Amino acid sequence: MDPMRLLGTITPTRPLIVVAVQEEAVYLGDAFPVLLTGMGKINATAALATVLARGEHPSEIVNLGTAGALRPGWAGTHQVARVLQHDIDTPSLFALTGKTYGAAITVSETAGPTLATGDLFVSDPAARDRLALEADLVDMEGYAIAVVAQRAGVPFRLIKHVSDEAGEGAGRAWRESVDDCAKILADWLHTQQF
Repeated sequence: MDPMRLLGTITPTRPLIVVAVQEEAVYLGDAFPVLLTGMGKINATAALATVLARGEHPSEIVNLGTAGALRPGWAGTHQVARVLQHDIDTPSLFALTGKTYGAAITVSETAGPTLATGDLFVSDPAARDRLALEADLVDMEGYAIAVVAQRAGVPFRLIKHVSDEAGEGAGRAWRESVDDCAKILADWLHTQQF
């Protein structure tokens, strides 16, 4: 089944809100078009690229979603400043080809956290600790959204609300907190001036 679903009409005067799953979008309302991509980098890439390939370009892309904290004490809603892809071996690929694949992307010049994106729900404490050396938060779609938006020449923002501490028990914590996170993300959206 195709996880992609576009709710509303994209116009060049309004932002496109991009979320992974319905659970994160349930309180967004219909003031803006919403693209549900499905979880993971492939679903996010395919969904956003498909919509943009139709020639439907919004004023900007706003990726709203949940993220795991890679260090204790991280909470709240954050605008990501930098995003990297944590499940590609960039150094090895460079050694093999002399080219860089999966380089980090600067999303905003303002201060903000670094987001690590990968097709892995980080529930292993060792993986969390390794990722915490380079990033503050972890998700499964942000890098993909950034790459597609950047290549299409559409401005974009990544807005993440901390749903859990990555590591043991993260999946259960996400399920228990996603509804509250969705309300907070919807409140954030409705306070923005677009």
